[in-house]
Amino acid sequence: MRHTLLTLAIGMTLALPALADTVKVDNAWVRATAPGQQVAGGFMELTADTDMTLVGGASPVSKAFELHYMRMENGVMEMRQVKDIALPRGKTVSLEPGGLHVMFIGLKDQIKPGQKVPMALIVRGADGREQKLAVEAEARGRR
Repeated sequence: MRHTLLTLAIGMTLALPALADTVKVDNAWVRATAPGQQVAGGFMELTADTDMTLVGGASPVSKAFELHYMRMENGVMEMRQVKDIALPRGKTVSLEPGGLHVMFIGLKDQIKPGQKVPMALIVRGADGREQKLAVEAEARGRR
């Protein structure tokens, strides 16, 4: 019995580093919308403790959830969907207006200022394992 407990304790200790990969999410917010608006942008700061990749997400407030970037090119705004966003170890990646961000597409209802918007971010580690991060963002008016 003692040998079994010791083996179990050692096994759990060795497994901890594999489970410890995390992404810190700060300043998560979603842009409030006008009645009938079908899309909204989501913004936040992500800091991973190991090299990871944001590969998607979901939210009950919309039919689809996409990763996007936006930029000005020769005086024309360009916005495109991206398949993933790299999260280099220890570096804060800002998802912000005018740059990388998430899009809620096919909104089910208006997002009002002060509303809490739940979402699940899907991140992939270098080992290929995916995990979901529960995030609650506050809706804010235009800035």
